[in-house]
Amino acid sequence: MGLGKKQQAVRLYRGQIPSPGRPTVAWREDRVRFWHAIARGVSSQEAAVGIGVSPTVGTRWFRQAGGVRPCLTPTVSGRYLSFAEREEIALCRARKVGVREIARRLGRSPSTISREIRRNASTRTYAVEYRATVAQWHAECRARRPKTAKLVADQRLLEYVQEQLAGQVRQPDGTPVAGPQTTSWKGRNKPRRQDRRWARSWSPEQITHRLKVDFPEDDSMRISHEAIYQALFIQGRGALKRELVACLRTGRALRVPRARARDKVGGHVSAEVLISARPAEAEDRAVPGHWEGDLIIGTGRSAIGTLVERMTRFTLLLHLPRMEGYGIQERVHNGPALAGRGAHAVRDAITKEITGFPEQLRRSLTWDRGTELAQHTQLRIDTGLPVYFADPHSPWQRGTNENTNGLLRQYFPKGTDLSRWGAEELTAVAFTLNTRPRKTLGWKTPAEAFSDHLNSLLSSSVATTA
Repeated sequence: MGLGKKQQAVRLYRGQIPSPGRPTVAWREDRVRFWHAIARGVSSQEAAVGIGVSPTVGTRWFRQAGGVRPCLTPTVSGRYLSFAEREEIALCRARKVGVREIARRLGRSPSTISREIRRNASTRTYAVEYRATVAQWHAECRARRPKTAKLVADQRLLEYVQEQLAGQVRQPDGTPVAGPQTTSWKGRNKPRRQDRRWARSWSPEQITHRLKVDFPEDDSMRISHEAIYQALFIQGRGALKRELVACLRTGRALRVPRARARDKVGGHVSAEVLISARPAEAEDRAVPGHWEGDLIIGTGRSAIGTLVERMTRFTLLLHLPRMEGYGIQERVHNGPALAGRGAHAVRDAITKEITGFPEQLRRSLTWDRGTELAQHTQLRIDTGLPVYFADPHSPWQRGTNENTNGLLRQYFPKGTDLSRWGAEELTAVAFTLNTRPRKTLGWKTPAEAFSDHLNSLLSSSVATTA
């Protein structure tokens, strides 16, 4: 049996649209309500139940969107017909009610109803039938406005973003460093207390602003940090692979809604070395040479020392290897710390790193209350570096160092053995951090900022000598 004239006319008017298949569990306005609930801090399961779908569906929607709220405009408005109105049209059509009478009942224009029936009726049957679910599916298909992602259209920009995000960690001479062996990405957040992939790991914001520095005349090499995040988190963008979220510092596989994210003094510390006695010039970061330090701890009493210059955020990593006899000799009371993180070892490591800088870059060092710096008096004699200790339970007084330690945990996660990394690996990681652009430095790297100060000091010294 062939097509009727009316059916042929409808198909010529709007083209043949394939079958919608299985009806969706929720329409556009339902998904809008779902994401409004997510924005309020509600869990995906509770938000799904609130709109009348199963918790599993809500979890699937959230994961498919990468936790990023899609741009969904509610269809319930004065301009668009809602699913309830389409159901009323279908019922009236089944009762042979005329177009003008349907328009009066719905408070719509007769031309709106006539156009809806022509556009969204089913054309796969012999007779042109109007069904609410099929009409809603056709309307939502037409409402989509897919756009090609910028990273898909520009291969050069894509390669730059991938390199800064997932490029290899390298030595200062360019030699790549493999880092630890890691398991394959399984679509979840960063592994707990396990090694993570080593990468350059520039944040999307750093990449966005560094493009302006590296390509000042090329306007095509521009992209927003939000576009990079969406390329990472949202499935189907076709630009960046989802497993590259493991290169983000947080290692978070899904974006967390903002509303949901909200839901003893030691004997070595005396009054003259408290942070209150530190020079006032260190507070406003106007003068270089003031440092903050701490240890990041691993399993088996392993540790890595960190030194960060407050003004430039330039980072030094202290290698604290095991001492001879560790694991063999018994511990001796008040004896040397064979694990390598004792006061003597930390003092020697700081002395080795800090003495290579001019005196103007050795103004002060702020540490926490740990006993690993109990020999601070001898350290000051050896290096001329005054040491001050922060107040108890006040990590914000060493905020630059605490933030740096958080960045380093991407390379040295909690619950891992840090003694296996040698001085070369620590140099590579420090070089990676020091060549990463910082917003607080006007998107210069810490190495560039520190080098500028160092060159300025050397130039002034030469001029004075001359």
